Amino acid sequence: MLYYLASALQQHFGPFRLLQSFAVLISLALYAGFFLTVFLLPKTYKYLPKDRGREFTPNAEAAIGKPTGAGIIFISLFIVISILLIPLNASQIAVMVFTFLAMLTGFLDDRSVKSWSEYLKGGLDLLLSVGMSVALLYLNFNGKVFFWLPFITNAVAVHPVVFVIVSTVIIWISINTTNCTDGVDGLSGTLVLIALLSLGIIFYFVLGHTDIAAYLLVPHLADGATWAVIVFALSGVLMGYLWHNAFPSKVLMGDAGSRALGFFIGVGVMISGNPFLILMTSSVMLINGGTGLLKVALLRFFNIKILHSIRFPLHDHMRKNLQWSPTQILLKFMIMQVLITLAVVGIFFKVR
Repeated sequence: MLYYLASALQQHFGPFRLLQSFAVLISLALYAGFFLTVFLLPKTYKYLPKDRGREFTPNAEAAIGKPTGAGIIFISLFIVISILLIPLNASQIAVMVFTFLAMLTGFLDDRSVKSWSEYLKGGLDLLLSVGMSVALLYLNFNGKVFFWLPFITNAVAVHPVVFVIVSTVIIWISINTTNCTDGVDGLSGTLVLIALLSLGIIFYFVLGHTDIAAYLLVPHLADGATWAVIVFALSGVLMGYLWHNAFPSKVLMGDAGSRALGFFIGVGVMISGNPFLILMTSSVMLINGGTGLLKVALLRFFNIKILHSIRFPLHDHMRKNLQWSPTQILLKFMIMQVLITLAVVGIFFKVR
């Protein structure tokens, strides 16, 4: 909306043309998201459901009674900011709709007196993942998908069915590993923030830049700059949430936040055209929560016992077995993710 408004107003006042600069829009999205969330979120505490205590939350009794489900606030702000700043195409509108639905399913669980079953939540996540994958196939890739893959110079054509399967798996795993990591004040939000900033930089400076993309032998993403604005809008509201969620937290994102954030990361990875970028965005979350999901699945469905001496999510093992404090968990996991992100980016974009 603001993008089109600037086009009409710049003939009357030249500086309005800056509102059609994606660099300016990225800054506006980031700062607007941050300040609006910092200001508005505390005013909603009395309307949010209260935390019932989570199984994998350190000092869980301290979390009981805190407002939770804050994802409904900052995800809604993210969507509004994105709509106001940029002209969204059909694919981006679909992403907004499905991200909102992911948030809504999580919020309904947050406010439910009895927590939803794992199978119900997993089934809903699967439906959202499949629906989003099909939408991406036709709205973003026009039915023809090419992946740029590690260590391969040329883009590889991908059958539509293969794309939907890969995309569904990536998005579903991203939702659930992000959700599993939400157990220490600031941990999930900080790791997601690193992922979002990494994706935003890649969308704007690499995939969205014709010359740089050609130099690095990766496909140019025509609307990469627009995706970057969207990613930085989400980064801004997440920073605003973390302002209040820093240890000791005053508010929790709940499933409304963690599921929507995990969903969006998975979608962002697929839009990039390289599903292996999930290693850049979410390696620590995959290790922290994904190994736990694997352990439970193998035990429940195949009666295979592995890693029986390790607690999952891994942050719970670090707290109870290694006596790490919440601050130590946050900082050490964050450092590990930054190191992995830098390594993956360097290898994926230069070794081709």
